[in-house]
Formats: sequence, C-alpha cells, structure tokens
Amino acid sequence: MMRISLFLGCLVPNRYPGIEKATGICLETLGIDWKELEGASCCPAPGVFRSFDEPTWLALASRNITLSEKDERDVLTICNGCYGSLADANLKLKNNPALKEQTNSHLSQIGHHFDGTIDVRHIIEFLYSEIGVQKIKEKIVRPLDLKVAVHYGCHMLKPSSSRATASVERPSVFDELVEALGCTSVDYPDKMECCGAGGGVRSALGETALAITEHKLGKIEEAGVDCIVEACPFCHMQFDAGQVSLAGKGREFGIPVIHYSQLLALSLGYSAEDVGINLNEMDCSDFCNLLGNKKD
Repeated sequence: MMRISLFLGCLVPNRYPGIEKATGICLETLGIDWKELEGASCCPAPGVFRSFDEPTWLALASRNITLSEKDERDVLTICNGCYGSLADANLKLKNNPALKEQTNSHLSQIGHHFDGTIDVRHIIEFLYSEIGVQKIKEKIVRPLDLKVAVHYGCHMLKPSSSRATASVERPSVFDELVEALGCTSVDYPDKMECCGAGGGVRSALGETALAITEHKLGKIEEAGVDCIVEACPFCHMQFDAGQVSLAGKGREFGIPVIHYSQLLALSLGYSAEDVGINLNEMDCSDFCNLLGNKKD
C-alpha cells in the first residue's frame, strides 16, 4: 500500500476538526499507511500568494513538499485549494529546471532541498485510483440511503492539463464514490459552478461571493437533496457559514454540508457527532436525527 503524508492545511484544524478526525478514521479503516505531515505551514493559498508573487508561492509550497520527500511519502490533501497549490507547484518545479534551481536557492537558507521525487494527491482522486469503488463498497457497514448534491469545486478538476480525473466538464469519479456508500448523487443545474469563495473572492468581495453561493444553493434546493457533499473545507465553509449569513438576510436554505471524509466515516458506522457534523456553523440537528443520531 502506498505511503502518504496527510496535509491538513489551515481550515480543517482551526474550523472543522471533525473533518480531520473523519479522515483519520477512513484512512485507518482502509488500511492506508499514513501519518500527518508534521511541521507543515499554509499551502499557501493559491488565490492569494500565487497571484501576487510566484517565487514566494513556490518557496512556501515546495518547503511543505520537501517535508514529505524526506519521509518518502506522497502528500495527500483533503482540500481543493491545498491540492491546487501544492500539486501545481510540484509539477511546475519538476518540469522547469531554472525555477527548481531558483527555488532551491531560497530553500537552502533553511536547510531544505526540493528533489521532485513524490506526487501530491487529492483524497477523491486517491481513493478512486488507489482503493477503488468496489473495495470501498466492501467496507461499508451502514449504507446511507441519502439524496446528495455533489460539489466538485474548482481546483480538483482544473487546470485540466495536470489533473488525473477523466473529465473536467462531466466528471463522475466523485459521484461514483458517493454512490458507493449507498447514496444517490442527484444531478442539478450549474453543478460545476464555483462555491463562490475561490480566487480570493470571499476575502475581497464578500457580497459577490455570497451571491454566487446563494445562486448555487438555490439550484441545489430545487433538486430536493438531503445534503451537500464536497471535498474541500473552503467550499465547506462557504456553503456552511454562507447559509448562516444568508439566513440573516431572510433567505433560509437549511441544507447540511458534509465533507466526503465525514460521509465515508458515517457509512463505516460512526455517528454524526463522532465526525463533527454537529460542529458546523448552521444547525444540522435535523440531519443528525435523519441519520438516527441525536445531538448532545
């Protein structure tokens, strides 16, 4: 089995620790040789650092990669943004000797060196490619029977030239992993639309980000699903906290937001509280009850 370092990023430990716990549960249950990437910093955020200063972005991203290179493990991310930053930096440095030399001149000042010996993986791509839908089905002890709106997010699929998924416009890998848990992936208009937060929009243009979120939530609401499932804590926060903000403006949705690690852990027999679904900013008590678990 492949050896991996789990890169948690910033949002999961600070805002959604249930996703961290759920991911550990899933990796252990699936028999994956993993450990947390100790000493890691922010990825850094691709929509901010890469846009303003590429050498700084490459130095910070490659430092994280070198930590995993020393342990001879691929990096596993559970966030689209972290994946976009680390995977793109890794590929750029592997394919450009001049940039690699320039970046290593910065890294040498802190005793690090980028070799280009490992890959950066996204948890959806990793589970689909390395574990497989059938093996995941065989691990399920509680089929969930939920109607789910799958949200891919942007960095998981693009740029298409460097992503392992088969299709950018009509992907199916995430839907297949969701349906492996007994759920139904419900199609809906504008499924491939951004959550609204990416590219620094949430930070710079909060009302614009919220308007995009409201549009997408409206399409998901019309689809009549039990929950949204994503694989990115930044999208998770935008849909979760965004619904709280929209409720304050009189627009109620009440659609629970679940990371795929949490959904998988639920199907492995863990409760909603075990994987922190009750720690979302919006009230998920109805969803917890739907799963047969009551909040404390």
